[in-house]
Amino acid sequence: MIYISLFSALMMIGANITSFVPFMVIGGVPITLQAFFAVLAGAFLGSRLGAISMAVYAFIGLAGAPVFARFHGGIGQLLSPTFGFIIAFIFTAYITGKIIEKNSKVHSYVIAALLGTAFSYLFGTNWMYGAYKLWAAAPDAFSYKVAWMWMAVPLPKDILLAVLAGLFAHRMQGIVKRPR
Repeated sequence: MIYISLFSALMMIGANITSFVPFMVIGGVPITLQAFFAVLAGAFLGSRLGAISMAVYAFIGLAGAPVFARFHGGIGQLLSPTFGFIIAFIFTAYITGKIIEKNSKVHSYVIAALLGTAFSYLFGTNWMYGAYKLWAAAPDAFSYKVAWMWMAVPLPKDILLAVLAGLFAHRMQGIVKRPR
């Protein structure tokens, strides 16, 4: 329970890092550490506990605590175009953990982290596109290509952080007894 709480809290901090470091907002897109902590939760806690920690984070935010990016929270966030990323983080942790559970070599950690991040981008960006087209007010000239261009801003950071999360979690496996 402590590890689940820890990673939920880390996700809350990572979601709002731009409030403490304002230069991490580029073109109106907050550059958060959410993908990093979702991957790290799966790599460190395993598929089941990692996914639970991200689900706890999501439920705390939906209950009204201002823990989502830019200190948003509440049930109304279900209609936010970026809520797909919150859902994706649960599966990101699960996918990352599941791959590592099958093979705990260093390259498996890095591959798992990159695949988890890729899933996060795929699910979250497609949700965002669908939300803008179906219920949110899409900006003029908004297209599928534009949605992916918006995501190009944080992509290099998330790729680098995924690799670092994989290496860090692998290194920690020999130092800290991980729950399973």
